[in-house]
Amino acid sequence: MTIPVVPGIAALAADYDALILDLWGVVHDGVAPYPGVLDCLARLRGAGKRVVILSNAPRRAPCAVAVLRDMGIDDALYDRLVTSGDATRAAFESADDPWYAGLGRRYLFLGRPADADLLDGLGYEAVDDVAEADFVLNTGLARRADGAKGEVEDYEGVLRAAAGRRLPMACANPDLVALRGGVREACAGALAAAYTGLGGEVAYQGKPYPLVYELCFAALPGVARRRVLAVGDALATDIAGAAAAGIDSLLVTGGLLADAWGVARESAPDAARLAAACADAGVTPTAAAPTFVW
Repeated sequence: MTIPVVPGIAALAADYDALILDLWGVVHDGVAPYPGVLDCLARLRGAGKRVVILSNAPRRAPCAVAVLRDMGIDDALYDRLVTSGDATRAAFESADDPWYAGLGRRYLFLGRPADADLLDGLGYEAVDDVAEADFVLNTGLARRADGAKGEVEDYEGVLRAAAGRRLPMACANPDLVALRGGVREACAGALAAAYTGLGGEVAYQGKPYPLVYELCFAALPGVARRRVLAVGDALATDIAGAAAAGIDSLLVTGGLLADAWGVARESAPDAARLAAACADAGVTPTAAAPTFVW
């Protein structure tokens, strides 16, 4: 299996009318945009391309948009931002999914205080005691009291207690890890994986699951799926999600893979190593590029 490697998006742009673009590891590192990204987005917009940013952020889009503005990523550089938090809220709002409809109304919240408003206005009640909860809402790991990043082991007690009561968990971010300023941090998916290991039941929203892609396609009316390219750095979420949604994908190897391989972000991927990683993940991107540049 040989995966074409291109130097930048210009090599593919003529084949697509729209992009579904990942954030962490592609557009920014959790702190600032990567070099060349803003120029790349401006060139895509100048060429008339539609851009939907799709993030496994466990918060609603307006909060994520505000973060991008603070980083200097202007609203004009994309059409819409869709998050896994949006998909989670949509699942709770819908009467069509029996799993969410059957959860009950009281939940134990796991995550950062800034994300605690995800279900506000929907008639659900956050509780502090596992014994009073009907389900767990997992948006990720809060920082420790001393400001240090949270770790999965910090939650062992509450996860065991919730599993003991067989509480279902709604996970608003399937990612296991993300890179913040080049440092790996555990995400909600890591808590969910630990909960599954304890026998807990988990439902996920976000990449690679279908609802979040339907929200993206709704933001791209009139664009045929064969003319949509997904761009991301995670095989298990970005590339697998694109394949399940029936669209092409570009794998950016300068994010999670470069970190795992211990190579520079801008390095062209080794063909054999890239093929092996894709084979292990059971997915094949349409092409790969070291970074998201023009």
